[in-house]
Amino acid sequence: MINVALPEELQRINQEVEGYARAVGLDFPEVRFIMLDFQQMNQVAAYSGFPTRYPHWRFGMEYERLRKSYAWGLHRIYEMVINTDPCYAYLLASNLPTDQKLVMAHVYAHADFFKNNLWFAHTNRRMLDEMANHATRIRRYIDKYGLDEVETFIDRCLSLENLIDLHSPGIRRRPGRLPETEDEEPFVARLPSKGYMDRYINPPEFLAALRQQHEEKKRKAQGQSPAYPQRDVLLFLLENAPLAAWQQDVLAIIREEAYYFAPQRQTKILNEGWATYWHSHIMTRYALKDSELIDYADHHAGTLASSPGRLNPYKLGVELLRDIEDRWNRGAFGPEYEECDDQQARANWDRQLGLGRQKLFEVRRIYNDVGFIDTFLTPEFARRHKLFTYRYNPRTRQYEIESRSFEDIKRQLLFNLTNFGEPIIDVVDANYQNRGELYLLHHWEGVDLRMDYAQATLENLQAIWGRPVHIETMKEDKGPIILSFDGERHSSQVLGKQRRAA
Repeated sequence: MINVALPEELQRINQEVEGYARAVGLDFPEVRFIMLDFQQMNQVAAYSGFPTRYPHWRFGMEYERLRKSYAWGLHRIYEMVINTDPCYAYLLASNLPTDQKLVMAHVYAHADFFKNNLWFAHTNRRMLDEMANHATRIRRYIDKYGLDEVETFIDRCLSLENLIDLHSPGIRRRPGRLPETEDEEPFVARLPSKGYMDRYINPPEFLAALRQQHEEKKRKAQGQSPAYPQRDVLLFLLENAPLAAWQQDVLAIIREEAYYFAPQRQTKILNEGWATYWHSHIMTRYALKDSELIDYADHHAGTLASSPGRLNPYKLGVELLRDIEDRWNRGAFGPEYEECDDQQARANWDRQLGLGRQKLFEVRRIYNDVGFIDTFLTPEFARRHKLFTYRYNPRTRQYEIESRSFEDIKRQLLFNLTNFGEPIIDVVDANYQNRGELYLLHHWEGVDLRMDYAQATLENLQAIWGRPVHIETMKEDKGPIILSFDGERHSSQVLGKQRRAA
């Protein structure tokens, strides 16, 4: 563990900023700041903020990318903070004192978010030790089985690390056990009603249709493995693939780390917006000295800088939070406000409720980025901040405005954020055609799979499963199609109009 204590002056600043952060209501575990030079910062950043990770070539590649990018002046990492308890944060030694003060306020808000946001509730706060433990185990496997074999297997696992169920910590997708005896009544979603109204509230034909669907699912479940579509592909492989013990352990490590980092990807806009909101509030209300104003304004403006066609999560997050605070302070929400079609009245609406700060803490506690955008993005906000959708024009080789419609803007934002814009795939059959082959289903949402990626993923899946693998998807120009890999060659089969039901 790199451990460079803060100079005395920064310790004093830290105590001051921590006092301001607690005074405004932020609630965080102990935060330990560590000072790093740019080389150390790039090393830690290549490991996603952890001082120790398992050995793998991709971390070296990431370090080289960061080193060259820093040397050419293309980026500068001012801080990093990791979700642990105590919370560790890294400061760049070459930062100006004003930057260090700003960064500390920013870090305390991140620590508050990690502790209180619902989507981080299941994460391992001792991940620092867990990562070191992972590294030790994988080094032992390398000593025992050889670097090439272990690294090749890690490559395969990493190519599949996005095939997890992001919502599994909060949702039980597998239904309860189905009735096993003929005497048991099948489940029917019968609505409660008084006797004389029952035939209207629960029409017999509707109940019969539900009963038939239930029986079909039951028959299907009895002859199929998995009984129900399984979105956590890594878990399915862990439980069913013919893996050696060390391979199971490596796959479990990759899966555990994927779930640990998932909430950070799910809350990028809200988390960065929250931290930016509070560093701005603390600096401008309490911590900033007159002599530091220009440096602060320069750094803060750089953080919020945006350009056409590029989404800045700091900018979108903080502006949306400020909009929420303003609306809830004015009472500009609820049925009366929503039903008002007088734009002048909506603009001047002010019930002086003063609920803005309370609402912000509620938003911080409950939402991820998808819910945040879906609930609070308004046409007025999109118009005020000039949000558009863009499309690449191959003729001019530039991105151009495609639509100014609020519905299109919101749909595009949510589409990009849902599952991080990555394909959603389920395991639907582990004994396809009764030959032990693996069959997956891609939930096509209007975007085709990239064929080279799909084929590479099938190759890695086949290597782990040990039998041919197939994935059913859609191609915009061909319709439903099955892509297959049998271990030697790829093939495809157009299905026609009928898709397999998940």
